[in-house]
Amino acid sequence: MKVYGRKMAAMLLMSSMILCGCGKAAELEEDTSVKGEDIEIGMCFDSFVIERWEKDRDVFVDTAAAFGATVNVQNANGDVNKQIEQIEYLIDKNVDCLVIIPVDCSALKGVLQKADKKGIPVVSYDRLIADVGSDLYISFDNEKVGAMLGKSIIDAGAKSVVMICGPLTDNNVPMVNNGFNRVMEENGVEILDTFYCEGWKAELGGAYIYDNMELIKSADAIMCGNDDLATSAITALSVSQLAGVKLVVGQDADLTACQHIVEGTQLMTVYKPVGKLAEKAAKLSVKLARGSGINADGEIDDGTHKVPYVTVDPVAVNKDNMDEVIIEGGFHTKEDVYMNVAN
Repeated sequence: MKVYGRKMAAMLLMSSMILCGCGKAAELEEDTSVKGEDIEIGMCFDSFVIERWEKDRDVFVDTAAAFGATVNVQNANGDVNKQIEQIEYLIDKNVDCLVIIPVDCSALKGVLQKADKKGIPVVSYDRLIADVGSDLYISFDNEKVGAMLGKSIIDAGAKSVVMICGPLTDNNVPMVNNGFNRVMEENGVEILDTFYCEGWKAELGGAYIYDNMELIKSADAIMCGNDDLATSAITALSVSQLAGVKLVVGQDADLTACQHIVEGTQLMTVYKPVGKLAEKAAKLSVKLARGSGINADGEIDDGTHKVPYVTVDPVAVNKDNMDEVIIEGGFHTKEDVYMNVAN
């Protein structure tokens, strides 16, 4: 990626693709460096434990197919060593581009040096891989996600909060926390404790609440790193009849979280339009595979390199805009979201 990344940086300054509205094939009409050859993209997920990843996969694969590319999907099931083996397999297959949702953002430098030597571009999908100089990082504005979580509990009157976060091996976690902590500091809200759940294991969040119930009782709100953690937290709170009493926030707009919001046990979620993210990532990955330049929104530091960064805006969702954003947007159906709410 170091050599390839410099080429991409130069191409960013030299050229851009003009989308002409003549169909998806026309959008890549100028990308002819390997025209006529089959494009294969290797896509390696950390796991499918988090509900949204299956949506990302399906949209990415369908979009890539519309652009004439096949996608070899791998699932590491949360095992970083397995993910390294899968990446090595994809490199040995000489895929044209690697798209990776890392298990551990800091553990892939060694294996991705092999991709660098072969000139295979690498896309950090939703999580920035550290110290490898990816050719693209595409994600949501994670600090904005954290700020949205913070603003929601401020608006609800919270003065103290407990944070139940994902693992620090996910580079998104500190970015979300930075946005959240800034809003807490600006508004004088006390953070009573911060707990990190290894491997995004939701049961660890629930166990934390059971084990620290007196602290939880003293808090006004619980900030959860995603909706899976929020659901586990709400289950634990319900045992002490605190579900709906303590303000709970999360992100991803999982169906269960949307149901909790309309039921009154979760305050809000941050909806990240994964369809838009996956579609854009697929288009850009095909461009990279074909040796074409890409347009980035800016750059982000991965620790040793400046990486082209493309962002998609998140949306704060509560009971007031649930229908407009989630249901009218086609993310979940009204029947599913309101299935536990009496008409």
